[in-house]
Amino acid sequence: MQLGLVGLGRMGGNMRERLRTAGHEVVGFDQNAEVSDVATLTELAEKLAAPRAVWVMVPAGVTDETIEALSAVLEPGDLIIDGGNSRFSDDGPRAERLDALGIGYLDAGVSGGVWGRDNGYALMVGGSDEHVARLMPIFESLKPAGEFGFVHAGPVGAGHYAKMVHNGIEYGLMHAYAEGYELLAKSELVTDVPGVFKSWREGTVVRSWLLDLLDHALDEDPELASLRGYAEDTGEGRWTVDEAVRLAVPMNVIAAALFARFASRQDDSPAMKAVAALRQQFGGHAVTKH
Repeated sequence: MQLGLVGLGRMGGNMRERLRTAGHEVVGFDQNAEVSDVATLTELAEKLAAPRAVWVMVPAGVTDETIEALSAVLEPGDLIIDGGNSRFSDDGPRAERLDALGIGYLDAGVSGGVWGRDNGYALMVGGSDEHVARLMPIFESLKPAGEFGFVHAGPVGAGHYAKMVHNGIEYGLMHAYAEGYELLAKSELVTDVPGVFKSWREGTVVRSWLLDLLDHALDEDPELASLRGYAEDTGEGRWTVDEAVRLAVPMNVIAAALFARFASRQDDSPAMKAVAALRQQFGGHAVTKH
């Protein structure tokens, strides 16, 4: 099958290679001419036979402008798939604008990171049955072999919604491992912290791919001494907590993991300064000053 692919970064570039290995013809476009197959979006459209399918794999901040530019060179009957980390609430209006031009739209949550080229990508897709069926040869090649790794989650927006919740869960899982690591590292009894995590990779209920990745990290740097305890968030965790508030769903673990990332970026917590000041005021407790 032919596919256009816009955005050839860490994810998009590896997806192109996985699809080509599976026998698909992929025409890729990227602002970086060194990795791009074509010089412009117009050239990309010209190299694809109608009806075209073009997968957009760009950062969320430039998705709309990319899709707008792409829609200007496509035709009625063509199909755009947004596989980036867009907010689910953007999908409906985007699909309506494209529908007015006769262009179809799918939203696809994609998980797999830099390992996806070899291991496959988990795909969560939103859109019509017709459009999903049309892209199934691509989805089948991107997903891992076997029955798992793909879901048609619902109508437009459902794919990115599912990916948002997936990433929220990821926040909570990572932070649970992180807290366990810190406690083990401070223990007077445990002398082989990396060995403990390695022992959990088989036969335990906490085994997971994230645990495997932490084990890899500890193999490279047993005390994580080369890293700062600074963690960004890319939006999905915030959106998940926003939805929890909107739907009155108690989300204690994911919210705490998100707030822990905020705390990680503070050199000196204003909130804890206030706590120290209050303890000094009401109890005369000692404080540490700069």
